[in-house]
Parts: sequence; C-alpha cells; structure tokens
Amino acid sequence: MTNFATTTELPTPTTCGAQPSEGQTRIEVFTDGSCIGNPGHGGYGIVLLRKDADDRVIKTYEDTGYALSTTNNRMEMTAACAALEALGSVTDEPITVFCDANLIPNAMNTWLAQWKAKGWKKSNGKPVENRDLWERLERAAEGRNVTWQWVRGHNGTEHNERADRLAYAGSRKAER
Repeated sequence: MTNFATTTELPTPTTCGAQPSEGQTRIEVFTDGSCIGNPGHGGYGIVLLRKDADDRVIKTYEDTGYALSTTNNRMEMTAACAALEALGSVTDEPITVFCDANLIPNAMNTWLAQWKAKGWKKSNGKPVENRDLWERLERAAEGRNVTWQWVRGHNGTEHNERADRLAYAGSRKAER
C-alpha cells in the first residue's frame, strides 16, 4: 500500500491546531463501509485529500479493502482506521474525517471516553461491540488533530459517493 504521507512536493505544515495556519495544508478524509448481507461479505473505501490554504486539492489517495465475513459497522470502522493509518507519521496537519455512519463521530466525540471510564460498557451495562476496532481507531487517531464529522450518505457529496463506490467494490470482491 502506498503511504499517503510519502511526498516531496507538498509544503510542510507549520503549526498544530484546529484551523490551518496561513499556508498550512490540511487533510480531509471520506470513509465508507459496505456489507452484502449483515453479516456477510464486506468492503470499505477511503478517499484522502490534502488541501492547501486556498482549498485546492494537492494530493489524493484512495484505497479499498474487504473481509469475507463481517458486518457493516465493522467495515465502517475499518475504513476510518485504514484511512488514518494510511497517513503514516503525519501528525500536525488538521484532519477532518467525514463518515456517513453517525456511529463513528458520536463514538469518537463522546461515547469512547464514557465507555472506557465504565470498563468498556455501554450506558445499559452491556459490553461495547467491536472493542478491537474502537481501540485500533483510537490508536490511529492518537497524536493527531482529528475532527470527526457526519456527512449524509447518498446525498451527492462527491468524495463520500466515491468512498461508497470503493466500499461496494470491496464487498463485491469479497464475494468472489
């Protein structure tokens, strides 16, 4: 897999922070998961964009993967993990991860801290499903300036639609 961070032509980020400083690049990530049957054959898709201060895309990276027996939620989460992991050692650019599964922004913005404080139990006392992937996602986000946002799926958002097509292609590949 090609590492998104590997480049020589991009400007170096200058500071950390929620907003890029003048001249600083930022990264937008679009992720999606797909499952044919639930559980069933699954796939994920990611689209990463590095943008300059003028909102121009200066680098694009896409990837897809699959699993033979999985769930839609696991593929949604795997997409987010794979996207952040593809960034390699990039840590100081602001990163916005757009997911059309509200589960991920809700968990990363609010629920994760509560689950951990309760010993990986939900508010109803039941264990958190897919703990392995939540821990992987937390590790992938560690040390990065990540903002988690929900985007409406199948609503014409260009890069979300592309991630959806990649995810579906991955799930079809798993079928073969």
